[in-house]
Amino acid sequence: MTEHPTSHEGRQPLAARPQERTRPRQRDAAVAAAAAATAIPAPTKGPAGAAPDPQAATRREGDRLRFVGAATRRIARGIDLDEIVLGLCRASVPTFSDAILVYLRDPLPVGDERPVNPFVLRLRRSDRLRLTDEETESLSETERLRLPAVDPQADLMPAAELCEVRAGSALAEVLRGVRPVFGDSAAARVALPELLGADRTVPSGHRVILAPLRGRRRVIGAAVFLRGAERPAFEANDLLVAAQLATHTALGIDKAVLYGREAYIADELQRTMLPDSLPQPTGVKLASRYLPAAETARVGGDWYDAIPLPGSRVALVVGDVMGHSMTSAAIMGQLRTTAQTLAGLDLPPQEVLHHLDEQAQRLGSDRMATCLYAVYDPVAHRITVANAGHPPPVLLHLGGRAEVLRVPPGAPIGVGGVDFEAVELDAPAGATLLLYTDGLVESRLRDVWTGIELLRERLAATARLTGPDHSPPLEALCDDVLDMLGPGDRDDDIALLAARFDGIAPSDVAYWFLDPDDSAPGRARRLARRALGRWGLDDLSDSVELLISEVVTNAVRYAERPVTLRLLRTETLRCEVGDDSPQLPRQRRAKDMDENGRGLFLVNRLARRWGATRLSTGKVVWFEMPTGGR
Repeated sequence: MTEHPTSHEGRQPLAARPQERTRPRQRDAAVAAAAAATAIPAPTKGPAGAAPDPQAATRREGDRLRFVGAATRRIARGIDLDEIVLGLCRASVPTFSDAILVYLRDPLPVGDERPVNPFVLRLRRSDRLRLTDEETESLSETERLRLPAVDPQADLMPAAELCEVRAGSALAEVLRGVRPVFGDSAAARVALPELLGADRTVPSGHRVILAPLRGRRRVIGAAVFLRGAERPAFEANDLLVAAQLATHTALGIDKAVLYGREAYIADELQRTMLPDSLPQPTGVKLASRYLPAAETARVGGDWYDAIPLPGSRVALVVGDVMGHSMTSAAIMGQLRTTAQTLAGLDLPPQEVLHHLDEQAQRLGSDRMATCLYAVYDPVAHRITVANAGHPPPVLLHLGGRAEVLRVPPGAPIGVGGVDFEAVELDAPAGATLLLYTDGLVESRLRDVWTGIELLRERLAATARLTGPDHSPPLEALCDDVLDMLGPGDRDDDIALLAARFDGIAPSDVAYWFLDPDDSAPGRARRLARRALGRWGLDDLSDSVELLISEVVTNAVRYAERPVTLRLLRTETLRCEVGDDSPQLPRQRRAKDMDENGRGLFLVNRLARRWGATRLSTGKVVWFEMPTGGR
């Protein structure tokens, strides 16, 4: 049970707001409590035998209507479950009752799903009128006389935390009846002990209304309104008031539960649409951020992705589907999956955008999106960029200069009938590429180009803090970029992808062409041995020569053009063998008498990782070996 001070606007737990217990607020709380005794006045009686005053009755009904209107508005303002229950408590205490208990089904059923058994009610919230001597000192004598005589030590609301509603019990019958009942009715006298607990009773002289909370399809809880002996007794019309409060609360709870489920589904959808974690490709470091447009619009059409490609390259993608709804998120998921598939085929960036445009047209005539697709090659220190109506990326150089890259703007995806262009640019080591959606730079308060200029200036200012010889940390850089958003800048969701180009030095790369004949495996072993000797990795020589020999032998069997062999030395040793045959090798278990079929089995057992990727000109088979913590 929680206890709350009273005020004309509402109450919060005393322990939660000690700093606000100032004398003006105490006076407001006490005045509101004093006014509560006359907010819904008791019937007035004339001389003995005289008829009730019709004007007084009219005033009482008007007071009830005004109270119900104000209370239902307060309940309706709540969005989530706690706000709605709190609205009921604050609307009821002290104006309608001195105390209230709100029980809700545990767990609450959602929509049309069948509730679980057994039927358990849990005390969700309680509220009561309780004034201290300090709070009443500042009241006038007249206000003090109008206060209900509440004993600070009295427990007006004895209640159990949990209650199991057994089928056929008196409590089950009252809840099934839906209508509120007085506590002294025959049904409530048996039902209340079941709800409050067998050893708990309502204090003597207090009046109670037990009101079931019924949603659209089923009973979801109960509310207990209690008045002390000092207050006028509940009247028959007060049952209608309790029914109105219970109905609005129950319907609001139903909607809040549905909203909570929808928000959960939206969060799960967005989580599954975006990558759980970014890969760690060779020669580049990555960081990302995603911000929804608002708490009430948690899904949108913005996405980002980083896709490892053959040859230690990586594709960097950022896109924005029109709108920020569940439909936009679904379309985004389809386009992202298509982009991943096209990236696996190692198509040029402009071809990827062309196929994305065709896919968007197949999804519908109004499926529009912008997208920027870039491929970074850490060996060549170059980046190839193609754009489909997306804001241009910003490149932050090591010295602190921020540059908006000049890339062809292109038409958005889904327009159809347009060509996309790609441009190849330098990607120097230590530079940082920032890809983003328009929600970061465009809002009601500024246009997109003004926002891009602000972003460029922000990146340059951040780089100056770390000095000309050091790049700012990626995670901190992403946070600093998002800090540039003001209160009016969150009109759209935001996707952000930052890539730090480390590159691979030429001295750490060895590359050869091998003729597709029987001498190729032996020559590949000799070349690999020399390269490992130069790099001080002689301890890997035996394993690497064995695996290279197996992979090159398999490539020579099907290749018609020269086979490529490349070794890359970074945190790991990566070996790549390419040929012009599109058929991917598959690992299989060789029989005891077979002479072939054990090559990939050895690769799988000895290498840390291995894989095969189909290219437009053939395929690449690669494997990685640890270098002993270099």
